[in-house]
Amino acid sequence: MFKRLLSALALGLSVLMPTAMAQLEVNIGSGNFQPTPIAIPDFEAVGVDPEIARQISEVVRNDLESTGLFVVTPESAHIQKDLDIEVAPRFADWKIIKTDALAIGTVEQITRDGTVFLRGSVRLWDVFGEELMRLDGQPGKRFRTEPQDWRRIAHKISDAIYTRLTGESGYFDTRIVYIAETGPKNQRVKRLAIMDADGANNQYLTSGRFTVLTPRFSPEAQQITYMSYEGGMPRVYLYDLKRGRQEVLGNFTSMTFAPRFSRDGRSVLLTQAENGNSEVYIMDLVTRQTRRLTNHPAIDTSPSMSPDGQQIVFNSDRGGSPQLYIMNTDGSPRSCPSGGRDVACRITFGQGRYSTPVWSPRGDLIAFTKQTRGKFHIGVIGIDGDGERLLTESYLDEGPDWSPNGRVITFFRESGPGVPPKLMSVDLTGRNLRNLPTPTDASDPAWSPLLQ
Repeated sequence: MFKRLLSALALGLSVLMPTAMAQLEVNIGSGNFQPTPIAIPDFEAVGVDPEIARQISEVVRNDLESTGLFVVTPESAHIQKDLDIEVAPRFADWKIIKTDALAIGTVEQITRDGTVFLRGSVRLWDVFGEELMRLDGQPGKRFRTEPQDWRRIAHKISDAIYTRLTGESGYFDTRIVYIAETGPKNQRVKRLAIMDADGANNQYLTSGRFTVLTPRFSPEAQQITYMSYEGGMPRVYLYDLKRGRQEVLGNFTSMTFAPRFSRDGRSVLLTQAENGNSEVYIMDLVTRQTRRLTNHPAIDTSPSMSPDGQQIVFNSDRGGSPQLYIMNTDGSPRSCPSGGRDVACRITFGQGRYSTPVWSPRGDLIAFTKQTRGKFHIGVIGIDGDGERLLTESYLDEGPDWSPNGRVITFFRESGPGVPPKLMSVDLTGRNLRNLPTPTDASDPAWSPLLQ
């Protein structure tokens, strides 16, 4: 058996895997954290171009290494070369090069009813426990897709390995929608774009004739809501990825912005500005009926719903400066962390200006942008206002959004005056800060749920 303890003591997160002959601990909240060594030799090609198998293996290696939790054992260190997915490896050959886990896979071409598919298979071995690790209760996993979608096989394999070794769901078989930016500063072209979470398969969804901002995915990852200046006034739109069509959301007479789907995908939260006042609304996507959620002379904007749909976090300057507030979705009064009862409870009291709150898929944290002492930060805070932590610092860091497992946050950064924006990601420890590659300058990223 195999045991992995993945914990972040500062974050209050811990996962305990089944017992093993050799206990392996990964303490990512400690100061002496070391990534776990894993070997992923090139998968065997069966009736398919070996280059495809090699590329799938490389994507799996890159996925896992990008988390900061794993280090891939280089091929030059491998002793055993005659691997077979059906046969246990020579564990001594992998122990001597200090590899804790070994993934063996195959990629094959299959034809059914005249249709050609690729099928990727993987088995995961605990080297020091000298046993096969079950994936979703099975000895191994198989994934099938059309040949042109071979990268999805790799990402699904990565998700399966990540889930087994950490106890958390993966986030590799996902996409990121963002704003692709080109052109000079005073004539910026901003297009809606989408790509795989690792930057591959980039495509543009809008022409760039009209500026678009703040895209957000639906829970089913088939629709995107965003703000567009088409028609000369900022309005919220829906984009259907299956049909490649967009439509304006509602018939508001004033500008609407800062859209975000409800957790069930049946409604969209948005902000409407009228006569200099911004309020938060929710619109039913079936009936197109709207309901006003906030009612205050201050600016209320950037709503995000809790996973259970019962609460909403938003940004407001009703306390004198932009801060974060939580209210019940039905508008009923609630007990506030600072005492008393109110319709909307303030949860941030630190120095600085808070904005763009986003509720974690786990339900326990809220990500935000904070401006203080001339710097911008991406941070997280508990829903009761406790445990605020700043994960990044830069000239401009803004627009956080969560990976579907709540482990990683994507955002965009301008590292200095006049420096074009780029997409970044950071995990909850703040250690694993990475650039997400895009073919152009990029801003306003949003992460999709796991694809089906």
